Amino acid sequence: MIDKIIKNEEITAPEVRVVNQEGKQLGVMPTQKALDLAYSQKLDLILVAPNAKPPVAKIMDYGKYKYELAKREKKAKKNQKIIEVKQMKFRIKIDEHDYQTKLKHIKRFLEAGNKVRVVIMFRGREMAFADKGKEILDRIIKDLQDVASVEKAPKLEGRDMWMMLKPKS
Repeated sequence: MIDKIIKNEEITAPEVRVVNQEGKQLGVMPTQKALDLAYSQKLDLILVAPNAKPPVAKIMDYGKYKYELAKREKKAKKNQKIIEVKQMKFRIKIDEHDYQTKLKHIKRFLEAGNKVRVVIMFRGREMAFADKGKEILDRIIKDLQDVASVEKAPKLEGRDMWMMLKPKS
């Protein structure tokens, strides 16, 4: 929601462009005259465009305006898609069946619209076989080329080699 809605006596501009409830422009007038006009209709004067020259104020019901803003914000929040980053860990001595199972999980994550971080973990002397880890990652890329594209290429960091996959749109 807007940090602070400026209304009625809080408006400090000497003159404002006034718009009535129906959206019809009433022209530029002194702030006090606009306030009197709003009060005569038992409504509020709300600053809707404070950065305009002169600022734009609308005559409307403050409670209804706040409700409409909250409703609009709630709808925008409901419609946004949250993308999670899932992670799948492999070892260089992975069996074929385990590989296929993990591949199915990665495919399911990608089809749900999530990004997947694929990690090859090395233990002890396995660091000497970093090329085997790269082969596994290349095989994953090849096996998932129809549903995924590589967002970050395979990279060796410490004892892990990882890459990031994103779903194809």
